[in-house]
Amino acid sequence: MTELNRREALTAGVWAAGAIAGLGSRAAAAPRRSGEPFRLNYAPHFGMFRAHAGDDPIEQLRFMHAEGFRGLEDNGMPGKPPELQERIGATLKELGMTMGVFVAEGNFGKTTFVRRDDEIKQHLRDKMKQTVEIAKRCGAKWCTVVPGRYDQRLDWDYQTANVIENLKLCCEILEPAGVTMVLEPLNRHDHPGLFLTGIPQSFLICEAVGSPSCKILDDLYHQQITEGNLIPNLEQSWSEIAYFQVGDNPGRKEPTTGEINYRNVFRRIHQKGFQGIVGMEHGNARGGKEGERAVIDAYRWCDGFEEG
Repeated sequence: MTELNRREALTAGVWAAGAIAGLGSRAAAAPRRSGEPFRLNYAPHFGMFRAHAGDDPIEQLRFMHAEGFRGLEDNGMPGKPPELQERIGATLKELGMTMGVFVAEGNFGKTTFVRRDDEIKQHLRDKMKQTVEIAKRCGAKWCTVVPGRYDQRLDWDYQTANVIENLKLCCEILEPAGVTMVLEPLNRHDHPGLFLTGIPQSFLICEAVGSPSCKILDDLYHQQITEGNLIPNLEQSWSEIAYFQVGDNPGRKEPTTGEINYRNVFRRIHQKGFQGIVGMEHGNARGGKEGERAVIDAYRWCDGFEEG
């Protein structure tokens, strides 16, 4: 064996030993699957555990609860029949679970909030009134708003002023109903052409709107791509954050499958006393029951952080 081969073998052996040790520490840190609630309120979505629970959304809710989850989010709630919305809300109440976001407004193909005209104002009024009714049926306190595309022909500052004005209009309807819209900035790589992309930008807008019904949805998957610096940005904008969503990058699958150290991020969110929902807005890295169990195990491990 040459000296070079010896070095390569030694390096490979050290790497393998470290990997095995890391797996061992992960297994030791992970709580048993007892159904105990997590430290943070992680919220799966329908379909995430279909292999275990079947197609019935109510049975999926019961499976989530049995595994320790105490939240749900469903972007597609507005498309469900009102009777099913009510059944979901009643089941969540029965199980002591919290309804997270559904999408109230999110047109990725048109300029909406950046415009200031009667047509868009009426559209937004109608959407927010519908949102309040859906929220009543399913017990939601939050809804997602994506302010649409930017206008290439209009100065950016005018667009920002228009967005603020239109958000204030929405708050006039949402605030009396106790519903909070959370603005979601999205990354330019997956969604080019959208107006809202960053946490600092969202913070500025929410401060200007000045309503408890207009806050930030900090989707850490998107912000890892857009700006990184996840913990410092959540620290700077903490007063305006009402909701988190997660997905690892690259791939937008469960934590531990990419580059984000979610165990550390969750620790900081918990240390700051966050009582809201952390939405699991991602896919499963693997299919079937094995893949679903891997998702649960990943959250158990990331949630097993030590304080300090």
